Amino acid sequence: MTTPGTPTSPARTKGGELRAKVARLLADRSADTLTIGDMARQLGHSHGAVRNAALTLVRRGEADQGGTGQPEFRANGKTAAAAQTAVISPPGTHSPRAQAATARTTIPAAATPRQTGPIRRAGGQVYHPRELADLPDVEALNRLRDADVPVLLYGPPGTGKTSLVEAAFPDLLTVAGDGDTTVGDLIGEYTQDDAGAYVFQYGPLVTAMTEGRALLIDDATLISPKVLAALYPAMDGRRQIQVKAHKGETIKAEPGFYVVAGHNPGVHGAVLTEALASRFSVQIQIGTDYDLALALRIDARVVRVARHLAHQVELGELGWAPQLRELLSYQRTEAVLGTKAALANLVGIAPVEDRDAVAAAVIKAVGVKEVAPLTLGKQLSASAVRQPPGSTGSARRGRAR
Repeated sequence: MTTPGTPTSPARTKGGELRAKVARLLADRSADTLTIGDMARQLGHSHGAVRNAALTLVRRGEADQGGTGQPEFRANGKTAAAAQTAVISPPGTHSPRAQAATARTTIPAAATPRQTGPIRRAGGQVYHPRELADLPDVEALNRLRDADVPVLLYGPPGTGKTSLVEAAFPDLLTVAGDGDTTVGDLIGEYTQDDAGAYVFQYGPLVTAMTEGRALLIDDATLISPKVLAALYPAMDGRRQIQVKAHKGETIKAEPGFYVVAGHNPGVHGAVLTEALASRFSVQIQIGTDYDLALALRIDARVVRVARHLAHQVELGELGWAPQLRELLSYQRTEAVLGTKAALANLVGIAPVEDRDAVAAAVIKAVGVKEVAPLTLGKQLSASAVRQPPGSTGSARRGRAR
């Protein structure tokens, strides 16, 4: 016997049936906005499956999506009709199908529709999926989430680790790790409210656990191992933590809770401890996709420079190479200030010890005589300062008088 609101293990649904269930729930509560966690708990299905069903309804115009961070869903004029029959979408129009968290069987890649097109992240930016284990990377991450297999993404800053996770998990919460991150930053701590009273404010780890959301620990290897230890009980078979600072209460993870971490090996102070590595069964290296950079119409000469420098980094001859983030920055700077300034800025953002090598590569590939970091020059004379349209003639006439 179950208590109201307690998820039960559902029978396997046929194609489109879960979407009809989601539509029915939204229609029955048409005055409310529901999160993915709300619906997953009430329907007793996995977080990933409910997410995909809800997003399919939105794409078909049979439900509305809102929320500035965590996505929220609400019924519209078409939702009640969608609730009457299984909602079947044309091939290729819905997100990768997620398996229930309890089903840990291997699924052939061909059994799931592949999502290879651009994905719009919560902030509006577009993410272009890449291949991972014969699957689009966002689909692979969703499968790992539904099987509750934690993932560690590692690679240089600017290669798209955070972008990938945001594209895969619209319900994502993020902790930006550094050497000053505390247990309170993860679990929560007492803060003073407007009335002067102290109240306990739960942290992102507790929120992700109780709402069945994904949690990214970015730059996890910069966080003290003692602080990260507070996370481990939530990731293992216990799937719970004890909040000692708040009456010793026990927080249990709801279905859908999932942890993914980011690691930048070349960043000073980043240490991947054995304890941390052992918690992440899958570790994925993320590098820059230079073919994508070309597809985005970034100057091919600059992409060639980045490839060359990246090869030197692999050989241990250099410590830095431009990644996709820097290449996109180059493109934006070039559009505003021109090629000369963009090249100078590309050299200037390189670490001091690598600037000469970067400058040499730029000179060889682009054919300029010299390039130096973007620097302010001498002060312009008054006559050289750009005047508003029409002002020059007026000034001349004034001097003539």
